[in-house]
Amino acid sequence: MHDVLAHRLSLLSVHAGALEFHPDAPAAEMAQAAAVIRTSAAAALVELRQVITVLREDSAATDGSPQPGFGQLADLLQESRSAGMTLDARIDLPEAGQLPEAAGRTVYRVIQEGLTNARKHAPGTPVQVTVTAHGQAVTAEVISRRRPVIAGPGAAAPAGAGAGLIGLAERVTLAGGQLDYGPNAIGDFVLRATIPRQ
Repeated sequence: MHDVLAHRLSLLSVHAGALEFHPDAPAAEMAQAAAVIRTSAAAALVELRQVITVLREDSAATDGSPQPGFGQLADLLQESRSAGMTLDARIDLPEAGQLPEAAGRTVYRVIQEGLTNARKHAPGTPVQVTVTAHGQAVTAEVISRRRPVIAGPGAAAPAGAGAGLIGLAERVTLAGGQLDYGPNAIGDFVLRATIPRQ
């Protein structure tokens, strides 16, 4: 449930915050932010209905929409760029079309969680997304660059319960992979998953 809704709700929060702190923005920017809020809210409602349906009924009998996978990764990246994120992506995955559906879905969710956390905990900082193949494994990595220290009062990043990373670690483990996350030597936050193709 966290995977499905956190991404959409973080987009809503970012754009609502932009409207709040820049009430004198040009009308075109205000309209663009409002459009992102509207479409993200509508998508979140659809996804919330699907989650509620799964909770109420036998999930095997639920006819939900297909889960996003590797084929939707470009849309996810573009959505984040459209929301104002400074995002550099390098996708180097030969024979991506042969990636099994479960592995592709796991790669998508790793990148989605990394982008969601970057928006939530380090808004405005550059993010690097890399997906590469190494033998029979795929590595998906999201690096949120270290936040610059700014003097004076400022809004603190919202604290999280860590449920997203816990759920993601479970998902990656079930796929036979390994998830690592935490700050690197220079203070960037690195989220990296290694997922077997098979």
